[in-house]
Amino acid sequence: MSEQFRTYETAWCPGCGNFNILESLKRALTELGKDPYEVLMVAGIGQAAKLPQYISANSFCGLHGRAIPVAVAAKMANDKLTVIVDSGDGDTYGEGGNHFIHNIRRNTNITHFVHDNQIYGLTKGQASPTSGIGLVTGAQTTGNINAPLNPVALAITLGAGFVARAFSGDMDQLVSIMKEAISYKGYAMVDIFQPCVTFNHINTFSFYKNRVYSLDENYDPSNKLAALEKAMEFGDKIPTGILYREDKESFSERNVVLNKDTALIDRPFNPSIIEELISQLV
Repeated sequence: MSEQFRTYETAWCPGCGNFNILESLKRALTELGKDPYEVLMVAGIGQAAKLPQYISANSFCGLHGRAIPVAVAAKMANDKLTVIVDSGDGDTYGEGGNHFIHNIRRNTNITHFVHDNQIYGLTKGQASPTSGIGLVTGAQTTGNINAPLNPVALAITLGAGFVARAFSGDMDQLVSIMKEAISYKGYAMVDIFQPCVTFNHINTFSFYKNRVYSLDENYDPSNKLAALEKAMEFGDKIPTGILYREDKESFSERNVVLNKDTALIDRPFNPSIIEELISQLV
C-alpha cells in the first residue's frame, strides 16, 4: 500500500516546503487506505498547483484560481471520489477568492490544502494576499503596503465547518490534520505554512519553527469564539491544529438531485433531456 502513491520527478527548488506537503499527503492517503483510482487531485496554476502532476492519482490542472469549480463539479458527478484541491495562497485567496468564499457557503464535500508561502512563487515573487506589510519583492520594491489576509479567520467567520492551520515542517501533525480533513464530510480547508526558499526570506522555516505551537488536547475546536481568537493569533506565537470543526449538512445532502443512493455518474443517461433543453434555446 505504501508504494501505491508514487512521486514523479519534481521541478521545485531544493528545500521547498512543498516536498514535505507532498510526502505528508502520500502518507495520509496511504494510512486512510485510499487507492490512487479513488482520489482526484485538482489544482489551478502555481508551484503548489504542480503537486497533482507529481503523485500517482487522477489529476486535473486548470486555470489560475479555478480549481474549486472543477473539484466541485467532479464531486457532484461522482460522490465516490475523494476530491482534493492543492493550491497556493495566490491561487486560492487571490485569483480564486470568490470561489473560495462561495464554496464555504455551499459546503461541498471536498478537501482543500492551501500551500501558504506568502508569495507568488511561480511568477517570480510578487506579494500575495497573505504577504506581510513591508515585504520587499521584485514588484514591491519599496515594500508591500497591503494588509495581509487572514484566511483561517475569514473561513471561520464565513461559516466553514472545518478549518485548520498547519506547518510543513511538522509532518506528523500535518499528516494527522490531512487525514481528519479528508475524512470530514463537507468543505475542509487547511492553510499550510510552506516556506519559499527562493523568494520569501522573512517567513522561513526558522521563522515558523521558532513560533508555531500545537493546540493541546484541552482545546475545544467546536468553540467558534475560541477558534477566532486562535485564528487571529499570528506573531511571536502561532497556533497550529484544527482550529474549528462543526458537523454540517453538505451540499449534496441538501440537494434533492444529488441526495440519492446512486451517484450521477452511475445513473442512466437520457439524451432526450439534453435535446429538449437545447430546443428551448434555439
